[in-house]
Parts: sequence; C-alpha cells; structure tokens
Amino acid sequence: MKKLTTPFYDILGISSATICLVHCLVFPLLTILPLGLSHSPIIDLLFASIGLFAIFKITKKSTLLVSSILIVSMSLIWITILTDLFLEIHLDLIYFGGIGMIIGHLINYKNHKNIHK
Repeated sequence: MKKLTTPFYDILGISSATICLVHCLVFPLLTILPLGLSHSPIIDLLFASIGLFAIFKITKKSTLLVSSILIVSMSLIWITILTDLFLEIHLDLIYFGGIGMIIGHLINYKNHKNIHK
C-alpha cells in the first residue's frame, strides 16, 4: 500500500496545480465579459492549500531537486496569494509557481515510477 501514496499525492498535486494555472490564465479573460464575475483570492487559497498538503507529503520522500522546485514554487504562489489578499496587488509570480509545481510533481512522479518498476 505504501507504493501508491506518493503517486497519489503527485497526481493530486499535478491536477491541483494544472487547474490552478488554467484558472489563473483564463479567469482574467472571463472578467472582461459582462458576467458579473470577480476575482476571489479564497479560490487561490483553496488550490494552494491542496498543493501545500501534497507537498508536505511528497518532500519527505523526494530528491533534493524535486523538494527544492516544489518549495520554491509553493513559496511564489503563497507570496502572490497573500499579497493579493492583504495588499490587493496581483503579482505574476503565481504563474511561475504553478508551472514549477507541475514540473516538480511530474519529475517526482516519473522518478517514483522508475524506482518501482
């Protein structure tokens, strides 16, 4: 059963980071349309919390490269979200953090698959 936990958290992290990145890229375009949509950093906090949970589980068993990528990426995401929440300033660091999260989880997933062939 231990073999399935790391891939599960990687898949959770990959999907959460991908959905978050798509949200961050598409949602500003939707706010242009007169649909009454507005940005809420609470949604960003939800995605970041899921990603943070996955990172805590993964970094214990991953390589230094993967851990570094995930921690730096998550830091960029949290800096952006907290800046938006408290100072109402949107930073573009969240895009780099989202891409880094996807890359980090993919590398870890690939490493895990190669080890447990």
